[in-house]
Amino acid sequence: MHTLQISIYVLAFLIALALIFDFMNGFHDAANAIATVVSTGVLKPQNAVAMAAVFNFIAVFVFQLKVAATVGKGTIDPMVVDHYVVFGALIGAIFWNMITWYYGIPSSSSHALIGGLVGAAVAKSGTGALISSGLIKTIVFIVLSPLLGFIFGSIMMVLVSWIFVRSTPRRVDKWFRRMQLVSASMYSLGHGGNDAQKTMGIIWMLLIAAGYSTADEHLPWWVIISCYCAISLGTLFGGWRIVKTMGQKITKLKPVGGFCAETGGAITLFLATALGIPVSTTHTITGAIVGVGAAKKMSAVRWGVAGNIVWAWIFTIPASAFMAAIAWWLGTQIL
Repeated sequence: MHTLQISIYVLAFLIALALIFDFMNGFHDAANAIATVVSTGVLKPQNAVAMAAVFNFIAVFVFQLKVAATVGKGTIDPMVVDHYVVFGALIGAIFWNMITWYYGIPSSSSHALIGGLVGAAVAKSGTGALISSGLIKTIVFIVLSPLLGFIFGSIMMVLVSWIFVRSTPRRVDKWFRRMQLVSASMYSLGHGGNDAQKTMGIIWMLLIAAGYSTADEHLPWWVIISCYCAISLGTLFGGWRIVKTMGQKITKLKPVGGFCAETGGAITLFLATALGIPVSTTHTITGAIVGVGAAKKMSAVRWGVAGNIVWAWIFTIPASAFMAAIAWWLGTQIL
């Protein structure tokens, strides 16, 4: 492994930039974890955000670092990585996140980061810098994660409808208001587990390239804790613009629907994190919400809104890759 001559100041700046991205990831994706629980009126926004932030952090004790390994060592050739590539990847991802946050579009921070890595690596060394196996896994799950969310969300909705077929709507509502606290917590746990690890992977990549770590060593604890803290704080300050789209514009949700969507989404995230696949929490919960709406009746889903979100998904990797390529060039001039 080659070792770069990176000044300690540049290294500290890039680690800080990675943690800013992690904070924005939590800020941008806070809506995913809490939109359903807020829109159904089960929790006030500030309480929901605090609960989500706590469970984002608790994920540090639950999940292995398989996603961090995929991002850090399985997407682009480690030999290509230098401070310019990491700078380009982070700036490209941050810019795309800011654009989609401003317009209230629930795009994927995860895919913005993957797109950023791809754009910066290709700008430096061409397509030979890409590791196809890791990228194919990620790209396949762009389709699979919302599909699994949809399937699990709709199955949960059908099962619950069968089990509570003789109960009054009022009793069901009362019961699932409590149950939604559990499902929202589990979803936040899955969100923290999958998303914080992506930033860990970037910092890991940087430390290996700079000679402060090797591919065989464990990720330092300070990186793990700081990444979980950053995403939790981002969630705490939450992105309210996206809550409205996620919670009410796709389909009208009641507590029972919110519970089914969150549970379906959580199952998908737990599965992906166990397999070491960086998936989009945004795609996952959107698929689950659509699945819940479709299980009731197809017309309950506002397919136009869902369609706009899908377009944002399709554009995320190319758009963030393009921005990252420009940022990589700028980085070579200023860093």
